[in-house]
Amino acid sequence: MEWHICVRNLVLPALTMALLVAANGNCYEGGDSGGKFVQRSGTHFIMNGKRVYLNGFNAYWLMYMASDPSTRSKVTTTLQQASLHGLNVARTWAFSDGGYKALQVSPGSYDENVFRGLDFVISEAGKYGVRLILSLVNNWKDFGGKNQYVKWASERGQISAVSNEDGFFTHLVVKQYYKNHIKAVLTRRNTITGVAYKDDPAVFAWELMNEPRSDNDHSGKIIQDWVSEMAAYVKSIDSNHLLEIGLEGFYGESMPNKKLLNPGYQLVGTDFISNNRVPHIDFATVHLYPDQWVPGSNESAQAAFVDKWVDAHIEDCNHILGKPILLSEFGKSTKSEGYSVEKRDKYFQKLYDAAYGSARSGGSCGGGLFWQAMAQGMDGFHDGYEVMFQDSSSTVNIIRQQSQRMSALNQR
Repeated sequence: MEWHICVRNLVLPALTMALLVAANGNCYEGGDSGGKFVQRSGTHFIMNGKRVYLNGFNAYWLMYMASDPSTRSKVTTTLQQASLHGLNVARTWAFSDGGYKALQVSPGSYDENVFRGLDFVISEAGKYGVRLILSLVNNWKDFGGKNQYVKWASERGQISAVSNEDGFFTHLVVKQYYKNHIKAVLTRRNTITGVAYKDDPAVFAWELMNEPRSDNDHSGKIIQDWVSEMAAYVKSIDSNHLLEIGLEGFYGESMPNKKLLNPGYQLVGTDFISNNRVPHIDFATVHLYPDQWVPGSNESAQAAFVDKWVDAHIEDCNHILGKPILLSEFGKSTKSEGYSVEKRDKYFQKLYDAAYGSARSGGSCGGGLFWQAMAQGMDGFHDGYEVMFQDSSSTVNIIRQQSQRMSALNQR
């Protein structure tokens, strides 16, 4: 999603411990070298030979808040509350390139205080049984993104021949900047646990990029080549963890008839089929924002789009890709026309039913992650999609019920 912002041990109730064990397969502290890594077998996530099902959330801000001791408690509170509701996976940023409170201040130069914030996030996630999907760069300009990488190269006289952001995907110098960042993050030794990120089971998966797009190459070649190269590089460093791309789900040229499913028949330079066929990519993702993607349409038209979008991608993973899929971003904004909490609850329930229905029947959907969980006292970060566990009782109840359903599948 594109957005903008202003700028040890825990004693848990027996029921919560049971949820954590069921949802994660085990409950462990971050950095426990005896912990288990989730793997994949065909269209399923597995651990110890058993299928693993997920219910989770997005919280891009975790490292940002953890890097400041005065706001670090918001990370702990959010992860603790998530675990109480049976949530077992969270997606967050392992990037912040240039600008205010940057992780990567300049190519290869890192702010140690911010990196220690990410250390804290990973340590706390392991403590509360919430595994992390860590995204490595942004397509959008928020927190730097591909634009910042191209700008860095331009400032150093390396990329004068490239006049647009697609240089991120194609220019040798920029690609090396990104590879250096991959290596810096994956080989980082956590100052709290003493375990390298690449060896920590608190990490569920790496994500190459949040919502990659190309405005200039709709053929898909640029991003296809980039995914192939970067996926191989990630796996050359870390063979423990799963890897996904960060796709929204837009179809491309590999199956022209499927392009008709794209909202507004839009092409964004990605190809859900060919991109996810890259051998080093372990599972597929889709994002879903009908209020943004099909604006001006009525509620029934948006609901019809949602059904087609989700069903098509699950079927593709069942029969074409042979890999698992996560509904890795979805939400309902308070800024949408006609918004109500009841409509948000209905939307969450629709997607949860789709994920559960696929999982229960042995299909490829391993779960969903709503956008987004947020702690109290973060008003400057609100984007309309925020769900606060303390204040959203009806929505949280639906989230908890989904955790229980998916947890029951884990125990089968």
